[in-house]
Amino acid sequence: MSTEKRFDPQTAAVVIMDFQEEIVGTVAKNPEKVVGRASRVLESARANRIPVIYVVHHGGRFAEATPGREIHHDLPPQANEAVLIKTKTSPFSTTGIDVLLRQLQVSTLILLGVATSGCVLSTVRWAFDLEYKLIVVEDACDDADEQVHEVLTQKLFPRQSIVVTAAQLADMVTAR
Repeated sequence: MSTEKRFDPQTAAVVIMDFQEEIVGTVAKNPEKVVGRASRVLESARANRIPVIYVVHHGGRFAEATPGREIHHDLPPQANEAVLIKTKTSPFSTTGIDVLLRQLQVSTLILLGVATSGCVLSTVRWAFDLEYKLIVVEDACDDADEQVHEVLTQKLFPRQSIVVTAAQLADMVTAR
């Protein structure tokens, strides 16, 4: 995929995945940092009218409603933002995200999530197969295993996406 760090914000959407209380608290290696950077991405997207789509996991240990299943308290969705519920790792397998994205005429996905080796990896692979352009915000993703996060964001994801930091994404959005 292109290494050129440009995109059309009018055909983009932010997909924020599994930023739930228990997942962030137990899976993220640096919870405060990843939540702060995710917040920065959301602020930039909202300020530039880029749609935000939340994806939350309600399968497995999250099948029952518990406080740990809730969206992280520092990253609440706004009233006009979609919240999709998934029961598998990728949002493409158990939600209508592809239909929603096509209805919104979105061709570029800006991805952030916990865990890098779970929802982010699965989404990159599936979305790439569906021919979406992808931007992975590496410091707005986190994983319990720092080495796995590094290998994915530095070696694998760049083959199918543009990998940027939250600061770089903010510059890309305002540079249009």
